[in-house]
Amino acid sequence: MNPLRVLGYAVWLTGEIVKGALDVAKDAVLPGVDMQPAILELPLRCSTDLEISVMASSITITPGTITVGIASAAGTTPPTLFVHAIYASDPEEIRTGLRHMEDRVLRTTRGPGWEGRLS
Repeated sequence: MNPLRVLGYAVWLTGEIVKGALDVAKDAVLPGVDMQPAILELPLRCSTDLEISVMASSITITPGTITVGIASAAGTTPPTLFVHAIYASDPEEIRTGLRHMEDRVLRTTRGPGWEGRLS
């Protein structure tokens, strides 16, 4: 793993943590109807223990989301995370954001051009 890619991921994740913290803080101070919690199922492209752990941990440390469960891969079913999101009025938008996070995890662990490459 390239240390510069790890540093880049850490910087990006820090930005996501700050954005999430601001959203949650806003709701704590100005309660409204923004919160629409849901638990989402997220099949992963991550396959190694490291990739899955980084993905699950990144979700959990980002305010507004938490990984509540992990299902191991079985046969043709990929590993799956179960994610509680407090702002899930549009579940597909949440999944898109999580896919973007997963893209970054895989780019960090596998390098550029990881698409279609098995770990």
